Amino acid sequence: MYNIYNKKATNMIHAHWFVAAAQLVVGMLWSGVVWATGIRKTPSLTANDIVACVPIGLCAMVAHGGSVLAMGVGAVSFAQIVKACEPVFAAAVGFLVPPMDIKPPLAYLMLVVIVSGVGLACVKEGKGVDINTEALAYASLANVAAALKGKLGGSVTKSLKADEKKNMDSANVYAVMNILSFLFTVPVVVMTELPTLAKEWDIAVAEHGAGPLLTNIALSGFFFYIYNEFAFAFTAHVGAVTSSVLNTAKRVIIIVVSAVLFKESMERNTVVGSAIAISGTFLYSIFSKKPKPKTKTA
Repeated sequence: MYNIYNKKATNMIHAHWFVAAAQLVVGMLWSGVVWATGIRKTPSLTANDIVACVPIGLCAMVAHGGSVLAMGVGAVSFAQIVKACEPVFAAAVGFLVPPMDIKPPLAYLMLVVIVSGVGLACVKEGKGVDINTEALAYASLANVAAALKGKLGGSVTKSLKADEKKNMDSANVYAVMNILSFLFTVPVVVMTELPTLAKEWDIAVAEHGAGPLLTNIALSGFFFYIYNEFAFAFTAHVGAVTSSVLNTAKRVIIIVVSAVLFKESMERNTVVGSAIAISGTFLYSIFSKKPKPKTKTA
């Protein structure tokens, strides 16, 4: 649902960083409500804790903004195909950023499968390679940021969750990250879109109406926050592999639904390439799981 409402919103107003920021505001309001009503315990963080979370928030901002812009300037299906390459970026970050994270050989082999699938999806019959370079750049930027967020934030979030006094369960970890992401998004909006924002808003309202515009922004923000909050909690409970299975199914559904709803072109190479890339992503998650060391028996 997020991808549908996000695409509708970015089609209505050409101020995509503003849309990204507004979506994060919806999540902040949701967090404020559950904290104020006592439904969920309010995080109890020190200044040092917040500083430690800053890199996660910065990476989250770039990952979210890149995804919104990628789907704003290009097809949702294409953005999702490129997003399937996220393990490639994660593997590179894991190898280059200490501490080094070496995957099993089969996992690296799946990276070749993923890249091959994305490459095939970009080949149009009778036209050769046809790539929306702007959407590719934004989606790739989102992939880099997501990989860095996972690498840099793993130890921080683990230590915060371990201290019960801080009230940092998976949902609150995401809530704090969402707030920091918004704080980093605001300067980007000011620098890139503020001079023309009022004009773009008036144009969008005149063409589509204030109601539909606000509705699509609000619903995209709501579904973005709810999905990610539950994804954080779900992964913590069932593990990365089970989560990856559902994430793979989600990506397939998004590509199919968006192609139908927004009448996006899905040629044979696009379908086959997408299937190869998404299958490679799933298998990468399976093969990346290192076997547990055997315990010695007396």
